[in-house]
Amino acid sequence: METVIFQFEKMLHKLQQKQVTNKVAFLDATSQVTYQQLYEDALFFAYKIICNTKKNDVVCLLMQRGVPMAMMMLACIYAGTPYVILDDQQPIDRIIKIIKIANPSLIIYDEVNLDKCPSLNAFCSTFFLANKDQTQVDNFSLLARKKQIIATDPLYILFTSGSTGEPKGTVITHHNVCSYIEWFVHCFHLNRKTIFANQTPFYFSMSVSDYYATLLTGATMVIVPKSYFSFPVKLFEMMNEFQVNTIYWVPSVYRLIYQFKLLDYIKPKYLKLALFAGEVMPTKILNDWMDHLPKVQFCNLFGPTETTDICTYFKVNRRFANNEALPIGNACENLEVFLINENHQKITDHSVGELIVKGPFVASGYYHNPSKTKNSFIQNPLQKNYPEVVYRTGDLCYYNENHELMYVSRIDFQIKHLGYRIELGEIETIINANLNIKIGFCIYDKENDNILCFYEGKTEKKELNQYLVSKLPYYMIPKYYIKLNEVKLNQNGKIDRKYYQNYFNELLKEDELK
Repeated sequence: METVIFQFEKMLHKLQQKQVTNKVAFLDATSQVTYQQLYEDALFFAYKIICNTKKNDVVCLLMQRGVPMAMMMLACIYAGTPYVILDDQQPIDRIIKIIKIANPSLIIYDEVNLDKCPSLNAFCSTFFLANKDQTQVDNFSLLARKKQIIATDPLYILFTSGSTGEPKGTVITHHNVCSYIEWFVHCFHLNRKTIFANQTPFYFSMSVSDYYATLLTGATMVIVPKSYFSFPVKLFEMMNEFQVNTIYWVPSVYRLIYQFKLLDYIKPKYLKLALFAGEVMPTKILNDWMDHLPKVQFCNLFGPTETTDICTYFKVNRRFANNEALPIGNACENLEVFLINENHQKITDHSVGELIVKGPFVASGYYHNPSKTKNSFIQNPLQKNYPEVVYRTGDLCYYNENHELMYVSRIDFQIKHLGYRIELGEIETIINANLNIKIGFCIYDKENDNILCFYEGKTEKKELNQYLVSKLPYYMIPKYYIKLNEVKLNQNGKIDRKYYQNYFNELLKEDELK
């Protein structure tokens, strides 16, 4: 691999020197932009941003997911202002919570979100519409700002849900993204011929991979409308129309296509690489995809937002039984991961421990949240000789006989029930191996010491209970089974567990559990 150019803006500028062509960079359902147009428009808006900000001032983007947002993110990079993507589909109260924490100097909006701006006036004084006007660009100002940008400056701040209900903003630097994307591009052999079908929203860390890999290789990214994932025939038609060869999706999308049996009727003809992350991929679903698309390379990626996107990966190189869990593999190049026990000692056998990540992918910390930063970004417990910050993921893992990491669960998914330590993820693996279950998951009712099983599928509660009794010890058997017509997902495509905890409490209160 080439030596890392730590300053992302410089790396991107070098690309643009070679890449300013009529090749399409980004396209969505209604528009597209070539690299030439992207470069010119990004510089125009970068100058407008510079006129309203100082270096490292936060800029919030309140825009629909699509080509204009992809361009505006690049404009923020050129302007040296970390951007925050606001989900324009979420309630205005949550948008306000994020803005209060981010304290932006500027909010950029599109016409669709104009009506939200009056509610935000009290928290930011400067707004502008993401449309070109008669502003004359001053190249001297652009050059002066570019010279100020250094590798450790924040590139963006990505807000996720905090455990207390307050959003937490992870600060990702130019150095983080540059180091991560160099690995990502090299590992998966991405280049100018790569064509992504982007599924994840830009406020979700998985989008970082296909967005920046596109920019840094001169690839093309198709921003697929969200509605197409509800009508997957259109999704595959779009992929075939634009000859998409690479996807990086959450498992819920793979599951949707599996449930529709879509691969029996139409296939993504050009697909070569299929990546997935964000949640556990049920092995029976992966097996079905592999049966239909035997020439496609499938890869299980794993990592939290705080490691830019990914810290471990596993290129699927063998078959697994439906009731087997997939490995999450080994550390990405230029990164180190290790497991520690409750005494902060390194685990060297096959015991379960917390996953710790060390290296240049690890974020700077949380924005305006020093206490949370101190708890999660800690001094390396394995050496005390010099300052070295590592990230505590809160994920429980162990090494299998092939020295591949196996994900067990979140630390807060590990429970003590009937005197036994139990990983809810282990129960979920068995549930989802059942061919009559579309999707199943467990929640622990701590107040009453009960394991709850929620599921969507053909089987009845009694049959599912008998199935689990035949597979698991008595202390891992759920107390309640709640059959659902459809599992509710959050904005990131993950199971909305907080919603179902509240849903169970309501059922309990109304005495509707049998």
